Amino acid sequence: MLALKLTLVPLFLLIVSMSGKWWGPSIAGWLAGLPIVAGPILYLLVLQHGAAFGARAATLALCAILASEAFNFAYAWTCRCRAWPIALAVALATWFVAASFLSLLPVSPIWAVCVALTAVLFGQSFLPRSAVVAAGAPLRRADLAGRMLAGAVLTLVVTALSGRVGATWSGLLAVFPLLGIVLSVSSHRAHGPAFVVSLLRGMVLGRFSFAAFCLFLSLVLPYQAATTSFVEAAAFAMFVQWCTKRLTVAASARPRGVVPVE
Repeated sequence: MLALKLTLVPLFLLIVSMSGKWWGPSIAGWLAGLPIVAGPILYLLVLQHGAAFGARAATLALCAILASEAFNFAYAWTCRCRAWPIALAVALATWFVAASFLSLLPVSPIWAVCVALTAVLFGQSFLPRSAVVAAGAPLRRADLAGRMLAGAVLTLVVTALSGRVGATWSGLLAVFPLLGIVLSVSSHRAHGPAFVVSLLRGMVLGRFSFAAFCLFLSLVLPYQAATTSFVEAAAFAMFVQWCTKRLTVAASARPRGVVPVE
């Protein structure tokens, strides 16, 4: 179990981080939207505490999309006029307030879906706009090692505290914005606030596949084996991510401002 905690999330982070170099940016962008951190953590929680605990944690992880959007919203607006330490502090405080609010709400898959969709729609409507294209930057070995170390630490913390904080906070902490912090701060320091805003707005594509993954788990975990449930949930998330990418490409390729001639 300890070996899984130390290697599972870092391995997924390594694969996704290096996928752009190995297979190209299209594959990297597709993989980045999958639950590469929360998924393994939820799996470990099921192994430790059982299917009922895992299903509840998955439901709260789905709700936690609201907290993630709150983090992005706070960082995007604050970074326009403040340095990254202040923007990060404000964003983390906003995430904690949102997560605390979610921990008090009733827990049900339908309610979680409503909360997640509302959060995504609100974020995309009220996030600041940016014309900067958030292109990928070369990944240094130190950055890669930092991501993997942070993933291992987050996994150890969530699984170690899960028995004390329960399924509710275990599910919320599984969606702690680890990659959001790393990408926002590094992009802010290297490229400026406009780049960060563009990056955070682009993260919405991954919300739908993540929501599909968590919703599937919350519904099927009590009725079948854990490994089977996670394999099926991952396949469903990949399908949703593929559909989202296809729709996005189709929308961007559609000509705009063209008046049809009759």
